[in-house]
Amino acid sequence: MKRIILILALVPLLAIGCRTGKQQTADAGTVNLIMETDIGNDVDDALAMDLIYKYMDEGKVNLLGVCINKEGSAPGEFVDILNTWYGHPEVPIGIIREGADCETDAINYAKAVVDMKDKDGNPAFARTLKNYDNLLEAPELYRKVLSEAADNSVVIASVGFSTNLIRLLETPADKYSKLDGKALVAKKVKLLVTMAGDFENPDLHEYNVAKDIPAAKTIFQEWPTPVVTSPFEVGCQIKYPATSIENDFDWAGLHPVVEAYKAYLPMPYDRETWDPTAVLYAVEGDKWFTVSEPGRISVSDVGSTFFTPDEKGDRRFLSVDEAQAAAVKAHFIERITTPPACRK
Repeated sequence: MKRIILILALVPLLAIGCRTGKQQTADAGTVNLIMETDIGNDVDDALAMDLIYKYMDEGKVNLLGVCINKEGSAPGEFVDILNTWYGHPEVPIGIIREGADCETDAINYAKAVVDMKDKDGNPAFARTLKNYDNLLEAPELYRKVLSEAADNSVVIASVGFSTNLIRLLETPADKYSKLDGKALVAKKVKLLVTMAGDFENPDLHEYNVAKDIPAAKTIFQEWPTPVVTSPFEVGCQIKYPATSIENDFDWAGLHPVVEAYKAYLPMPYDRETWDPTAVLYAVEGDKWFTVSEPGRISVSDVGSTFFTPDEKGDRRFLSVDEAQAAAVKAHFIERITTPPACRK
């Protein structure tokens, strides 16, 4: 997705948090999820995180970790704010160093929210963590989390660049597991769901692919589990409305995702829901989408993506018709505007 550079003023507001320290107990119907995100680049990542926290409240998701593929301290701190505000401060965060250059691609709404102050000059949102320099790099967090998981039990939702995933595949055996990265993924992960690519227009080099083309190539070619992709054209058909941001959150007080949405572009605007569609599929499966036949996905040297049907392939992609798009949009609005459990 192409981002737009904008400069917005921040309004001092009150600091609030919601700390429950609640641990999620997984059952047979719970998705063990790792979120891989470039949060801070496009606000649909923040909307996707909101969905995940609501699923956690319902016991539908056990969030094993959030791995960030956007550099800088703000993305990790913003996720800590979200974890705290939504009542799940225990969720571990993994970061990236020497990742894709993306800081000037758009307003960094994560930094905008992190920098918000109240009238007394204090942080507007509560945090749980004290030192973000101590966060594990994402490949190490992946290895730790996967080594502790049951075999074939983890779903990864990747809604940013593939850099961390490639680095995971390249990891050697270590204190967490005797398996190398590729073998560990094959043993522990049952599905990778990505927001990536565009299968309708080969001249459109989708942002998540184009920012790290070698990584995207390798993921689609070598990732050792099934992959389902929600491409650019799906999110384009389902826009989260500004009218909801403006009117549906009176219950919230100061809301980090709402403030992120307001900071990202001048209001009012409706924003495509690329990343929430990937999370929706990762948790709820086929019911909202049309899923392609099996096949193979390839990436060109300039970032075009192509799907080739192959009954022996284990790559698929999602699509929606007009009715499906409308149903998903209504579903997103209903879920995102519902207060999290700790704020009811």
